[in-house]
Amino acid sequence: SDGSIWFTDPDYGIMSDYEGRASPSEQSSCNVYRIDQETGTLGLITDKFIKPNGLCFNKSETKLYVSDTGGSHVEGGPRNIYSLDLNRKQIPSQTPEFFAECSNGLFDGFRIDNEDRIWSSAADGVHCYNSKGCLIGKIKIPEMVSNVCFGGARLNRLFITGTTSLYSCYLAVNGIK
Repeated sequence: SDGSIWFTDPDYGIMSDYEGRASPSEQSSCNVYRIDQETGTLGLITDKFIKPNGLCFNKSETKLYVSDTGGSHVEGGPRNIYSLDLNRKQIPSQTPEFFAECSNGLFDGFRIDNEDRIWSSAADGVHCYNSKGCLIGKIKIPEMVSNVCFGGARLNRLFITGTTSLYSCYLAVNGIK
């Protein structure tokens, strides 16, 4: 909410000919970064992931969640979401801590609702986890899901991107802005 830009930088695009030409990576690791809104400075948040992908904050912005989709390219690699505690300057105060493992496919994009539950993409639909990392429900979708987003006037409609389709459903919870 302070205007900083947070992003992950996995090397998927450069590793394949799918959208161009495969090339060697220009970086030695895949990382999470933050661009400070006030100074424009790019800061390395962590280099502890194999393929960092989706990210989001909890409601109070004291935790950063990051999915690591390393299992897509590394045998036995992670298919997990991790959490990092943030201090008042939004700097992680620890190494990433395990939050949840994807039971079907990989976690990609995910969002948080107003009760700090994570709604994440997976190969069989959307998985919902409580703030302790326990799976509490699934929304079955007939194709692989890549991302989700809360929308609508009350942020109680979950939009779901599948491989070839866009789905939506109303929930009894609200997303956060």
